[in-house]
Amino acid sequence: MKGGLTELGCVACEELGELGAGKEGWLQTTPNLIFAITSQSVALANKSLLVILTWNGDEGPKIIIRPALSLEGDITAIEWLAFDQERTLALGTSQGFLLIYSSNGDLLHKQMLHPCPIIRLRVRGSSGRPVEKAASDELCIVFPAAILRIDASDLQSLLKRCLEEKAYNARFPISAKKDTQGLDDVYGKLKYQLWNVSKCGPCSDAAITGIMAPPLMEDQSRQQYYCAITVGANAAFAAFRLSEDKNKSLVGAILSKVMPATVSTITSFAKMFWWSDQTDSRPAEVKPQTFARASLLTCLKDEQRKGERLSLSPGGCLAAVTDSLGRILLIDTQALVVVKLWKGYRDASCFFLEVPLNGGMPSVDGIGYGKSKHDFCLCLAIHAPRKDVVEVWKMRTGGCIMAQKCAKGCQLLQPSSKFTSLLSDTYDYDPAQVYLLNGDSGQIAILNPIIPPS
Repeated sequence: MKGGLTELGCVACEELGELGAGKEGWLQTTPNLIFAITSQSVALANKSLLVILTWNGDEGPKIIIRPALSLEGDITAIEWLAFDQERTLALGTSQGFLLIYSSNGDLLHKQMLHPCPIIRLRVRGSSGRPVEKAASDELCIVFPAAILRIDASDLQSLLKRCLEEKAYNARFPISAKKDTQGLDDVYGKLKYQLWNVSKCGPCSDAAITGIMAPPLMEDQSRQQYYCAITVGANAAFAAFRLSEDKNKSLVGAILSKVMPATVSTITSFAKMFWWSDQTDSRPAEVKPQTFARASLLTCLKDEQRKGERLSLSPGGCLAAVTDSLGRILLIDTQALVVVKLWKGYRDASCFFLEVPLNGGMPSVDGIGYGKSKHDFCLCLAIHAPRKDVVEVWKMRTGGCIMAQKCAKGCQLLQPSSKFTSLLSDTYDYDPAQVYLLNGDSGQIAILNPIIPPS
């Protein structure tokens, strides 16, 4: 077994004291603490405070965001949204609101999605893969009894308009308008699809694994189907087929894409020149969206076993589920069967990563210039906090290629995938990587296992 950890920097600072830093093992013991990481910065949040830190020494900025939350509730989930050269941070709240901030801490978008707590935000991007697969890029939002999908192209279009207007207002402050109550009206609302996935009880985590084939005897031209995996107290895992209606004509598809952007742009310019100070501070009534059809495909029920967390491989073909019995289940999301089982990993966390073949060292910045998916091997990183060890296992049925002791109070983190660029035609492959944050020392390290040359 070869490889280890490569130290990248330190994020220890006084600002973390407001999140509970200073106590031994605070990353695991502090309630309501959540994380999100990129290749340059890490975001940590509790119910009402968000701190963004970089590990480039004193040059890295420290950004503190205190959202003005009232009707929105508490912060319950965070995730980075990366596209082109931009990075924005999405927040989910206990009242079903989605808030998106720029990397500088400016509020870009706010929208009420579903009147239930958001428990997870998941990004599925192509990470530099061919543009044909960009159709499956998405932001997946998980609720206790529902799952929601926002198409990445709609999300990118809205965020680009927001960032462009923010840059314009920075150059011409006189035209800037301080209206955060109606941001969803100024820039347009995100379209989304919502499914009820509570047939096996409430879920603690879930993910959309990708596009799947239609059922027999159904016309694929009218429907788009996705596969979703859920885990929870009543079922270690359950799989659903999610149905999404397609636009029936090319004209309808064009209008659905062009009209919202056109109306939003015209509205934005109209408010810029004919702004009225007499604004209604009352929030607009939000009508709940109806559920689309979700069909249960299979589930694994065990009274003693409760699913806790779910990790999805970059291509969505494998999922790793941790349960309350200290086991990790490796699931084939296409055949919907368990292909491997680990025992003795209580309170474990795991993420998939891609390791260079033939003994190559991984890039610190995560970019595999000139490389393709075939130059990497899919592996699973497992952090066992009760053993103070990080292991890396070769997929699907390979052995352990790295076992690294780590300090107490560490947390395994993984950057979200990058959305396919709508502007660039370059396809530099971006392999999945995993980081380790030592909460007591503030050190950030990247896992760099090595597969010996064959």
